[in-house]
Amino acid sequence: MIRDLSLSLRGLLDDPALAPDFPELATAQIAFDRPAEQFSPSQTTIDLFLYDVRENLELRSNETLLERQNGQAVIQRPPLRVACTYLVTAWPVGGMDLPLQEHRLLSQALQVLSRHPTIPAAYLQGSLVGQKPPLPMLTAQTDGIKDPADFWTAIGGKLRPSIQVTATLAMARFPAVTAPLVITEQLALGERLGAGSEALAPATRLSLLRIGGRVTNAASQPLANARVTLVDSGVAAITDSSGRYTLAVPQAGSFVVRVDAGASSKTLTITVPVGAGDDYDVDL
Repeated sequence: MIRDLSLSLRGLLDDPALAPDFPELATAQIAFDRPAEQFSPSQTTIDLFLYDVRENLELRSNETLLERQNGQAVIQRPPLRVACTYLVTAWPVGGMDLPLQEHRLLSQALQVLSRHPTIPAAYLQGSLVGQKPPLPMLTAQTDGIKDPADFWTAIGGKLRPSIQVTATLAMARFPAVTAPLVITEQLALGERLGAGSEALAPATRLSLLRIGGRVTNAASQPLANARVTLVDSGVAAITDSSGRYTLAVPQAGSFVVRVDAGASSKTLTITVPVGAGDDYDVDL
């Protein structure tokens, strides 16, 4: 996944469309070597040295992600948000005034990278394609290397101008779990029989039920904004963009339900809770 991030940054800096405005950058190769003393590229190079990988604590989340797919729930634990920081340096080869060439090349890389608060989707590679939310990218921030001289000594190189780029990706830590959708929920309220008992006193027990289903048309396509009504009580719900609805029912038993979607309607009887293998879905 980190490799895909490096390739995405390379694609961003290698875009042929940059040539008219950034000719030096367009002809430079993109490398990922350690800029140590022995680093001596044979052609003009922009080097992105990955030197720091750590969790982005500001983007940490404990919220489980839930998606509905083909009548099932896909449950994914929150990903690890990983911040990858690159040291960007410029290495001109040939010509006069190499330091000035270096400054110009580095400024062009800075201009291009600082245009994007997130890595554009068109440049994303491999496992990063379609990742949500988009990968945030910070360029030349003030909280950079605290002691540049010590840093360059530690990596075996000589001090030279550089900028830092930090991109944060979402790394899945656990495989997704697929489970059936919950279509009947039951909540029991009341006074406990005793301090150490989980049982409720029958005289105080109150049960609350909620059911969930899906409304589709004759082509099995979901119907949004359909109205699902319990005829006896008038309690109603509106389906969402996936055709799903949830509805509170007073107690277990049989109920007459009417579904209205535009000019189409249907009345049917449901039993709560449903038997094994049944559901509360409605086809119009």
